[in-house]
Amino acid sequence: MVTPCLVYTFSCHLHTAADSLALFKGMYATQKEAILMTHTEIQSIDGEPRFDLARFLASVGPGRRIIHCDPKGALFSQGDSADSVFYIQSGRLKVTVVSANGKEATITLLSAGDFIGENSLAGAAGHRWVTVTAITPSNAMKIARSEMIRVMHDEHAFSDLFLSRLLARSMRIQADLVDQLFNSSEKRLARILLLMAEYGEPGEPSKYIPPITQETLAEMVGTTRSRVSFFMNRFRNLGFIDYNGLIQVHKSLLKAVLLDRLPDHASQAPRVASKSAISPDRSMPKLCA
Repeated sequence: MVTPCLVYTFSCHLHTAADSLALFKGMYATQKEAILMTHTEIQSIDGEPRFDLARFLASVGPGRRIIHCDPKGALFSQGDSADSVFYIQSGRLKVTVVSANGKEATITLLSAGDFIGENSLAGAAGHRWVTVTAITPSNAMKIARSEMIRVMHDEHAFSDLFLSRLLARSMRIQADLVDQLFNSSEKRLARILLLMAEYGEPGEPSKYIPPITQETLAEMVGTTRSRVSFFMNRFRNLGFIDYNGLIQVHKSLLKAVLLDRLPDHASQAPRVASKSAISPDRSMPKLCA
């Protein structure tokens, strides 16, 4: 039986392969429903369209405008005034936080359909506690706090979508925590690669994942860059991934994670790195600082 805290993950402790596959199918269906909601059109009593949700999230208007971010560009930074919510229209972004002693950690990744900046809806205006930086060219709809509050009260289609996306992200973060607590660093890396390749999302998975540095992957996994480099080379040797500047994730990695068939000794890196290993600087593009 799959417990609620394991929703939206396919690498946590699952009792059987059947549980794994059932969970994966459930994740696909839930995500599909959320995407379809973006095309919902509410009808007024006379049958005329009253509120077009897809158009609202795609076009500028009172209290909202489209922001474009090039790679490394910040949607907003830690400490900025929290006065708006962002809806990601396209691209990939990472969410990071910096501690008082200057240590940076990557919390999660964002993609099209995600909301970020919801803390601006709190009773009193505060400050951003994270930084959101583009990994690939990205577009986001910036919705002012007042407009966000208005549309949430007036348009149930929008508030339903907003709530569903926040819940999905919350459950994903719970799954990240379970993954961090119970799984090996190799399984955590495999899960991150699968999520970035959009396995489990509606439609076909991405052929290549967005460029990302091994430092960022190490931060998300909770391990060192050297271990990430070792695991990446193992995944490539096992036929799970290909990379030569860009990373391509194959379905064989998904099957290995779902069926818990990663090699038993895979989480133990060798004491001395092989000279034949590809240099991390050449194998992974450094687009994100």
